[in-house]
Amino acid sequence: MIEALIFDVFGTCVDWRNSVARDVSECFPQIDALAFADHWRGLYQPAMETIRSGSRDYVKLDELHLMNLRATCEAFSVTPRNETELNRAWERLDPWSDVVPGLTMIKRSHIIAPCSNGSIGLMTRLAKYGGLPWDAIVGADIAKDYKPKPITYLASCDALQCRPERVVMVAAHNDDLAAARSAGLKTAFVSRPTEHGTNQMTDLEPSEVWDFIATDFIDLARQLA
Repeated sequence: MIEALIFDVFGTCVDWRNSVARDVSECFPQIDALAFADHWRGLYQPAMETIRSGSRDYVKLDELHLMNLRATCEAFSVTPRNETELNRAWERLDPWSDVVPGLTMIKRSHIIAPCSNGSIGLMTRLAKYGGLPWDAIVGADIAKDYKPKPITYLASCDALQCRPERVVMVAAHNDDLAAARSAGLKTAFVSRPTEHGTNQMTDLEPSEVWDFIATDFIDLARQLA
């Protein structure tokens, strides 16, 4: 029996690329805002790897985003008037059109929560911005470590008081699902073929036979019914 679904957020639930670029273009109309957003996001995994590897203690993703923003501004030779406010672009990401109605349908019969590398504060403000109807917020801030480390998924299940085999990890990224499956969770793949733009080459199809494969969150809700 499935009790809960936990969700990747950046890319799976929200369109981070176009949303971040919107804020960037307001600050720096003279540059390619999408290229800036891609560069900023490109520093995401390397920054988290310093923590996953044990090279440094856990810090919230907000701090890593700010560090990466500074590096990206340097690469593009720009200086924001207010770097703290620009860093909060990650709290103003638009949900994909199916997300809120799909989550609302799933919420009727299951616990739903983000299992994101974003902090609890970031996820809370993002939920307020986009109307994401979570029952709880779990993920990296609970585990004090970052996906795809097993502890991130397992600590999230433990916080919800659900056994891993009764929890479905939902993501648009096959590597996220592979890590969750290895930790004992069920899995659901939802394709987001334009997360990285119209020329996206990754995660266009499921790489394994996941427990659920859905076209969007509404389709997933119907499969769960």
